[in-house]
Amino acid sequence: MAKFRILALDGGGIRGLLTAIMLGKIEAASPGFLSKVDLIAGTSTGGILALGLAAGRTPDQLKNLYLKKGKKIFDDSWIDNIVDLGNLIGAKYSLDNLETAAKQELGNLRLKDLKKKVLLCAFDLDNKDGKTGVNDPDPTRLRQWKPKFFHNFSGTDEKDHDLLAYKVCLYTSAAPTYFPSADGYIDGGVVASNPSMAALAQALDPRNRFDPPATRPTLDDITLLSLGTGTVLQFIESGPNNDVDWGQAQWVQPLISLMLDGVTGVADFQCKQLLNQRYRRLAPVFPANFKMDMDEVGKMPDLVKFGETPAMQTTINDVAAWLQQQW
Repeated sequence: MAKFRILALDGGGIRGLLTAIMLGKIEAASPGFLSKVDLIAGTSTGGILALGLAAGRTPDQLKNLYLKKGKKIFDDSWIDNIVDLGNLIGAKYSLDNLETAAKQELGNLRLKDLKKKVLLCAFDLDNKDGKTGVNDPDPTRLRQWKPKFFHNFSGTDEKDHDLLAYKVCLYTSAAPTYFPSADGYIDGGVVASNPSMAALAQALDPRNRFDPPATRPTLDDITLLSLGTGTVLQFIESGPNNDVDWGQAQWVQPLISLMLDGVTGVADFQCKQLLNQRYRRLAPVFPANFKMDMDEVGKMPDLVKFGETPAMQTTINDVAAWLQQQW
């Protein structure tokens, strides 16, 4: 059985509702699996779920959070549309409603107060503490944009511990074009929409302090369950006689989805290669005619229906069998 268990949760906006549904079904099929998790990693909507679980929320409570507050979070008023010229010069939604919901759920909890180890992926647009001198031998000290991974592991790097959890929720979820940046951070999906590999790296960080030291995991000790938000079948028709000769205006919208899906696939490949049978990925494929953007709250009933299909239950049972062997 595993010595260190990681649960990694993808980004995907309102489709995080499906992740919450799957978590509830897995827990029902394999009671206690969540209580055994050592590290919960999340990006964007997966970060919201990770923080909620680490704060003691159940999958059903998180499911209801999406159902009850999803429409409010993705609320695009006509006044905002006028100010933003139909979102041409401003984010589609304000962060205010997401902040209110996050604060209601997480209160004044700080990362160090959470019941589980967490890793939340974001992207820092401006490392203001960095130096501007180009001759600094340590490039990590230069002022630049770069990925940021918030965590509450004990060790030499504990500067995140006192951060309010609801604030980190905003940092990991501020998806470009959908929300404005939050304190200079944007959605971690631009670098790690699937946080599995980032979680694996954090678990193996030699700076981590474990008590007792014998509980420090090695690669062979780790088992990882990765949950997506459902796979939407997308493609750009092309081929030997149909090259895609697009410019900036044509690429900008599909490039966002392409980038997120591409990053997700890279982490999946890497974890498969490193962990073999100790890694499982669950990202059920939607029907070919099903399309859903990350803010389409009107399709939440479709997600609930998809989560209740016999095929989904069969998949959940397979995951439960894997957990029995590996978890």
